[in-house]
Amino acid sequence: MRIAVRRWVAATTLVITALAGGVLAAAAPALVASYTPPAARQRVDLNAGWKFVKRDVAGAEAPGFDDSAWSSITVPHTWNAGDAGDGGGDYYRGTGWYRRHYTVPAALAGKMLFLQFAGADQVADVWVNGTYLGVHRGGYSRFRFDATAALGVGRDSVIAVRVSNAANPDIPPLQADYSFDGGIYRNVSLWAVDPLNIRMLDNAGPGVYVRQRSISGTTAAVEVTVKFWNNFTASRSIRVRTVITDAGGVVVADQSAAAQNFAAATGGSTVQGVTIPSPHRWNGTADPYLYRVNVELIDAATGRVADVVTEPLGLRTYAVDAATGFSLNGQHLALHGVNLHQDRAGKGWAINDADHTEDLTLIRDMGANAVRMAHYQHDQKDYDLADQMGLVVWAEIPVVDLNTASAAFVANAEQQLRELIRQNYNHPSIVFWGIGNEQRTDNAATNSLLDGLAALADTEDPDRISTYASCCVADGSAVAAHTETTGYNKYYGWYDGTTNDLGGWADARHTANPAQKIALSEYGAGANVTQHALNPAKPQTDGQWHPEEYQSLLHEASWKQLATRQYIWGTFVWNMFDFASDGRAEGAQPGINDKGLVTRDRLVRKDSYYWYKANWASTPTLYITSRRWTQRTDASTEIKVYSNAPTVTATLNGTSLGSRSSTDRIFKWTGVTLRAGDNTVTVTATVNGTVQTDTVTWRLG
Repeated sequence: MRIAVRRWVAATTLVITALAGGVLAAAAPALVASYTPPAARQRVDLNAGWKFVKRDVAGAEAPGFDDSAWSSITVPHTWNAGDAGDGGGDYYRGTGWYRRHYTVPAALAGKMLFLQFAGADQVADVWVNGTYLGVHRGGYSRFRFDATAALGVGRDSVIAVRVSNAANPDIPPLQADYSFDGGIYRNVSLWAVDPLNIRMLDNAGPGVYVRQRSISGTTAAVEVTVKFWNNFTASRSIRVRTVITDAGGVVVADQSAAAQNFAAATGGSTVQGVTIPSPHRWNGTADPYLYRVNVELIDAATGRVADVVTEPLGLRTYAVDAATGFSLNGQHLALHGVNLHQDRAGKGWAINDADHTEDLTLIRDMGANAVRMAHYQHDQKDYDLADQMGLVVWAEIPVVDLNTASAAFVANAEQQLRELIRQNYNHPSIVFWGIGNEQRTDNAATNSLLDGLAALADTEDPDRISTYASCCVADGSAVAAHTETTGYNKYYGWYDGTTNDLGGWADARHTANPAQKIALSEYGAGANVTQHALNPAKPQTDGQWHPEEYQSLLHEASWKQLATRQYIWGTFVWNMFDFASDGRAEGAQPGINDKGLVTRDRLVRKDSYYWYKANWASTPTLYITSRRWTQRTDASTEIKVYSNAPTVTATLNGTSLGSRSSTDRIFKWTGVTLRAGDNTVTVTATVNGTVQTDTVTWRLG
């Protein structure tokens, strides 16, 4: 097992390195009250105006190709919005073409032009005016191409993109329990930057990487690495300025380097050590405080700001202990989390910023403080929202289930990990880099792959914690021993065992290897919100009967066992939302994995959602379960309520049923008899000084 070493070296001096070499002196100008970044680069939205056809077409990259018969669409777009979740496993996996016209305005003359794709699944070939810009392999990360020469200025240009989501043995994932939607399913943009720019082609990363080196009550030291390029035909004298502002926009650090010459068509990098006085920590959901790091690239001869990049900064420390679990800023923090997929009913993967915001808001409102962004790199909006909400993130790459052990597969897995880390390096919410999920074989090839990925994660980012989600091989297998921490996917009470087995398994694993830092990366059960039964027995997981009440019973039992075991550093429910998995045919919902706490259309929060809200959230919670079981055939029933109140009072048809107290957030009235016709159940409670009420109507007969 390889153990990464944490490096927290103080860096309070400025060190500048470049391809030209040398060490530059630092200058610290007087601070000003506020700062607004100069408008140096420009983003042009290219989401509208596309033509699309769902087939491979010879010659479609040619500017004069006739696409008049193609469909008019807007990206984000996927050709699998409907068929990837209808069951049968026969959704379209093949090729689609996109074409769009665009004229670069005269105002952008002299700029470098980069085409940026936030995500296309999974192989994308890109042409501009018939000129081949290149190919990107991997369905989840951002990618860019230099389109300056191909686009030109003031002429009608044609952007053509060939995308394929066909199975490819050289690109992970090879298979997984979710549908692989094809298309340009995230946004497309054009970036116009000065020829003297902060680098755009560093694995499509920001070109600015902010590393925290030390923090105390009085100061924090950060190291700002800036990668840049002089694309002019003559040398330029370059100066780098870093301005850090607090959450209110007030400048807390302003530091510049002495200028240095760089030859034409060469690049360089700087590393600036910057000190922040009286640091305000990013402290999870309690206080997700963010600074902004603004880096200016200055043409020193004229004083012109050629380029500016702004990145978030959250100052925090974190650790995982095998006995006491996760800590943030030196304080224990039990990570109560969920897994998240980027899928939605009617849209598939082609979701927008409003959809991302709704998803993360639902997660936060439930009281979760952590998210595993399964099983791949997510849209930047998700990480931005996690930063702002204080959610601790486990980010990972799609090495799922199987690998081909080929050199090409390994290289692409490493590419996707490198892209994940560089593109998301500055998000304070991200604490864990995941290198894979549920490899089904414990052999030399698999272990070599995982060991190499773990080493790459530590090379790219020696500060964050590497992790892996293990399943389907023995718990003590080598596949679970390459990373600093390990998650286990366990479905006791669903695929195997009983709902009461989880705690015993965890204790046995902890006893077998007390030095191992373990999490529960997946657990859960399916639920169809139209199926109901009172205290149902364990259903057949591959059958058509998935009553909502069984999911609740499993989560009640699971959480009671997990809440008492501090050595489990994080728990992540599978899944936050129902999602498309076209090979499934169960729970009377073909093509859907129904383990979500919320339905795929986001319209129904299942009973289990409120079980966790009653346990995790500080906001008042009072919720009558089985509320969708509106048509009853049996007069004898029970009333069950989830609440974070100390006492709950219930009435049935206006008649008091009395009050109940609870130590486990579950309140029950058993032996209740319904009358023929409509029955109104009302519960009341006082939570944090405010009176809460919930009401349902059940009809008998």
